[in-house]
Amino acid sequence: MIIDQRHVALNPAEIQPLMAGWSERWPNMGILALVPEAEKEHVGLLQEAARACGVAMSGAIFPALVTDNGFSTSGAWLLCFETMPPRFLVAGLGSRQGGVPVLTNAIKSIQPAPRAASASTLFLIFDGMLPHIGTLLDGLPQTFGDALLYAGVNAGSETFQPMPCLFDEHVLMGEGALGLLLPHPTHVMLNHGYPVSQRLMEATSTSGNRIDTIDGRPALEVYQSVVFNEYGVTLTRENFYDLAAHFPFGVVTVVDVLVRIPVAFTDDGALVCVGEVPPNNRLRLLRAPDLEHSQCVATVAQALDPLGTVITGNPLLIFYCAGRRMHFGANAAREIEQLKAATRSPCLFGALSLGEIDSLEDLGIPRFHNAAIWAMAAGGVTSPGS
Repeated sequence: MIIDQRHVALNPAEIQPLMAGWSERWPNMGILALVPEAEKEHVGLLQEAARACGVAMSGAIFPALVTDNGFSTSGAWLLCFETMPPRFLVAGLGSRQGGVPVLTNAIKSIQPAPRAASASTLFLIFDGMLPHIGTLLDGLPQTFGDALLYAGVNAGSETFQPMPCLFDEHVLMGEGALGLLLPHPTHVMLNHGYPVSQRLMEATSTSGNRIDTIDGRPALEVYQSVVFNEYGVTLTRENFYDLAAHFPFGVVTVVDVLVRIPVAFTDDGALVCVGEVPPNNRLRLLRAPDLEHSQCVATVAQALDPLGTVITGNPLLIFYCAGRRMHFGANAAREIEQLKAATRSPCLFGALSLGEIDSLEDLGIPRFHNAAIWAMAAGGVTSPGS
């Protein structure tokens, strides 16, 4: 698993000696690189250093990095695996139907055969501009059954404009995914803690991540009405981008509610969300909590370490949803500090994400979330009983 992690300045004088030192110490090592959008022009420096040192590297560009002090837009996190996991980097996922076999074949190329005694965890990073990530994920259990558990995030720009955001030591690309096959079940905790409203709606017409109509009416019109009736807030086309992050939709499932944050609207009143909304799915309006009343940090800490004995002394890999930061503003950094204290972790590292992925109850059924905190002990804490 992850044996070391460093927040480095993106210059050859710092990067190359670090990679060379890791390679000398752990000959089979590899790197996962997390780069903030502000440093995207320097991805080539990482690739050149990796090639010069003969190091395997996978990486992605995110809106910002997560550190002990909150968020950073400079440098990069380099995460060192003692042994680089089997990996892929694949393009061609822009087509809703054609992307499923492309992703499935990429996973097959790295999945061990015959199946191991216990499930492996497939860590995925998608280009966040793909409008049908839910469809891509939904098709995987049909092929792989319970042989795989799933975890991961979306990368890309917080402006939600297309941008090449996935790379290895040779290529930088978009409209795709990278995957790392972790060797055993890895306990990932994900939670949003958003309260649910009473109003139940139906997404009567959708297309991928676009909601055209709700209850048979233009989606934006219904959204404005429910936000006002439930919370007394007048949402207009002018203040949409300031307020929508505070009032996301909840896609109702048989076990819980998955957050979908509206990020844009069309001239004809459709809403565009991060993450798919299935047609005829039930929806509820959510209201993001204030930090004082949020139980998210306590829930994440308790689930990661139910006996209070595992996390101490272990760094935590953290992905924090960009939509969540839009809601909390300056308090997002405070929530990161609260998480560090609650888990007693010596170091938090990670990135600001555009959607988060976990597996339902460790059954090998992947799910796509928004507005969540995603956390994993860097040493690969496995779930109880695994």
